[in-house]
Amino acid sequence: MINYKMTLTDDEVAILNGRYGEVKAKIMETLVMFGDIFGAKRLVPVTHHEGHLVTSFGIPFLKPTFTTMDKLIKANIQTIGKFTVDPRPIDYENVKCNPLEKLVFNKILYSKQAFYEDQLMKVGLKDNNAFTCTCYLDEVGNQPKYGDILSWAESSAVVYANSVLGARCNRNSGMLDLFGSIMGKVPEFGLLLDEGRKATWRVIVKTTKKPEAQILGSAIGMKVMEDVPYVYGLDKWLGNEINDEVIGYLKDFGAATASNGAVGLYHIDGLTPEAKKLGDSLLSENAKEYIIDDAELERVYKSYPIMWKKKDKRADMAFIGCPHLTYTQLEDWSYKIVDGLKKNKLAKVQLRTILTTSPDVRMKFMKTPLYRELIKTGAKVSSICPLMYTNNPITKIHRIATSSNKLRTYSIARYYKDSELLDLILGNDKEAK
Repeated sequence: MINYKMTLTDDEVAILNGRYGEVKAKIMETLVMFGDIFGAKRLVPVTHHEGHLVTSFGIPFLKPTFTTMDKLIKANIQTIGKFTVDPRPIDYENVKCNPLEKLVFNKILYSKQAFYEDQLMKVGLKDNNAFTCTCYLDEVGNQPKYGDILSWAESSAVVYANSVLGARCNRNSGMLDLFGSIMGKVPEFGLLLDEGRKATWRVIVKTTKKPEAQILGSAIGMKVMEDVPYVYGLDKWLGNEINDEVIGYLKDFGAATASNGAVGLYHIDGLTPEAKKLGDSLLSENAKEYIIDDAELERVYKSYPIMWKKKDKRADMAFIGCPHLTYTQLEDWSYKIVDGLKKNKLAKVQLRTILTTSPDVRMKFMKTPLYRELIKTGAKVSSICPLMYTNNPITKIHRIATSSNKLRTYSIARYYKDSELLDLILGNDKEAK
């Protein structure tokens, strides 16, 4: 039995001592050790039992993961509730690959994909459509309530759940998300505590127009890092109610804060649930201040490096949707592409264009006339993870353009503002003339 510092219940001690088997004892031991590292005083019940896992890809070197999953399956251990998981890494139907790219994907990178997906199903995966980083959307249905305690991983999903839904979850790593969902308990520290949800930064937005969500989130993430920001000044563009358009904005904003920094929670004055309920009382004493104006956003935007080998060449591929697009965002981008091409008297997009969204949103969209119009342009709708696609070194021959700061951060994709990316797709950019 391990030495531990936190206070455990009699039942938790019994699990640790092996009353319910060796595998559950090891799971409990891992959670207790994790909690002790971060100074947790106790374990608390998970109140939203639908978990979300970050590890969705069958990479062969993840042998410890596969071994652990086998032990869970052999011991007939499953999660308390069904879980969702991050997007699949490949989609040959909608994201075509050349033979060499396929060889690397199939034989080297993701050769264990089918095997691992079978393991996920046996341990508690919701269904075959449950592969998305936006599990909290209506179409997917993994939606915690205000104050719920979660056992999730995936930075963009965690920051959304904490900030936009008012649930409580720390930025867990892979397997800890699964272990908490199995035991129905997580260590209480950090963002699970009232004190941990206090803002240590006062961010004041003073831009003259609606700031691009991805750039604003990037600026804040790089400034505050893992701290909690309280943001003022967005009400003039976002209002005070969370609707479909605002959901998309906050999703992208939060993903940028989490990937360009390590933000797990943000508050938007007068908009996000805790800010509406508690207001300025969420600010810690001696909170630091960060003022963002047009010049600051432009400075941040121009600081992004161009990682392409041929920096002066035009993009030849575009990924839109990282994190996955909401239904409203998917419609909006589709209208802009379809109508823009008609205006330019063009039939096809001017570079390979892939819009990514959850399988459930994609299925809903495929039933519409707009989907059929979009597909005629040559654009594709996929549920792939763009990040996992770019893990293949062979794909680095492509000059990928994106309006996702997360994808820019973790790959060599080049970031473009939404309007600039649309110009590339429509052939309106100066480079194309």
